[in-house]
Amino acid sequence: MNIFKISSKNLVRNKLTTILNIILVAFGVGILSILFLASTQISNKLEKNAKDIDLVVGAKGSPLQLILSSVYHIDYPTGNIPAKDAYKLMQNPMVKRAVPLALGDNYNGYRIVGTDSTFSNLYGLSIQKGSFWHKDLEVTLGSTVALTSGLKIGDSFFGAHGLTGNGDVHKQHAYEVKGILKPQGNITDNLILTNIGSVYKMHEEKHAEGHSHVSAAEAKEINDKEITALLIQYKSPMSVILFPRMVNQSTNMQAASPAMESARLFSLIGVGIDTLQWFAIFIMGIAALSIFISLYNAMKERKYDLAIMRCLGASKSKLFFLVMFEGVLVTFIGACLGLLIGHVALEVIGAYQESSQAKLTGLTAIPQEVYLIWIGLFIGALASLIPAMQIYKVDIAETLTKNR
Repeated sequence: MNIFKISSKNLVRNKLTTILNIILVAFGVGILSILFLASTQISNKLEKNAKDIDLVVGAKGSPLQLILSSVYHIDYPTGNIPAKDAYKLMQNPMVKRAVPLALGDNYNGYRIVGTDSTFSNLYGLSIQKGSFWHKDLEVTLGSTVALTSGLKIGDSFFGAHGLTGNGDVHKQHAYEVKGILKPQGNITDNLILTNIGSVYKMHEEKHAEGHSHVSAAEAKEINDKEITALLIQYKSPMSVILFPRMVNQSTNMQAASPAMESARLFSLIGVGIDTLQWFAIFIMGIAALSIFISLYNAMKERKYDLAIMRCLGASKSKLFFLVMFEGVLVTFIGACLGLLIGHVALEVIGAYQESSQAKLTGLTAIPQEVYLIWIGLFIGALASLIPAMQIYKVDIAETLTKNR
């Protein structure tokens, strides 16, 4: 007696109920899969992009907005700060490294970031082709920018005002591609890097030419203008307490901690994730109940068949396993289908995301998804347990006599 073949035929015979149970399990697992994948990717992106950045200094406003715009590049800056004041902070003895950022333009949705050589050191950037920028209007592309835009070494392009869209194009100056970065697996893959002088030049018709990529020249360059933000690394643990307070109380700027704001952001996201998780668990509970009812009712209808199988030599334990296998098979198929749905759905969501910097993908897997398969199998086994135990209550002689 082939239990697998018999179970499959029983499920096909009640195909509408079987399909409904599979859909319920798949829907619950699919939602959990999307939540696991999305929360893991978001958490990893937050951690990778804020790595080695202790503090961000920028214009007063929302600290979360300041972090999102300066570290994750997915929001608008809170404003600009006087470069002269920022430069004073850069020289503070509590600061180990300070990276200036000048934002305001984009190319096809990819942000053009004016900065200096400290940015490359902060993120550990390395060149795949060409070289780093050295002069005004020279740029180095992140790997994703180069891949999707088709720009190559020596190509020229015009930036557009604003952080999204190509409405107000700066046609008075063209950027020249000098290099392409190796893939970093963080936000720098989606950025176009240049010096701060290039950003100034785009917004002022007359600007001094020939700023070289040397620290003294860069210091003078930012000392005369405004910048968007500073990315700060502390020199000692004591700076964590003293430096932010000093910035917030004695300057017209604000200091925001990426670690604190990222945790706050993730806690806000977590509320929605928790709600959806309970919704998915509720659906899987309904699936378990549906499987239980369908198998329990099927047992009543199949008493005669089971009695015949007992007469043909099938043991109670084998028939018990037969019923259990039906429930487990349904939830296993549903769980596998749910994982597929979850990955496809997240890939579709990622394709329609406006921000390339925070794009999610379904083309990845995480270890937690294996647990979803095991949860599906457990639900199937649990829902099948009571119906399967009815096997031991079947009286062969009575059942065959009634159905004679």
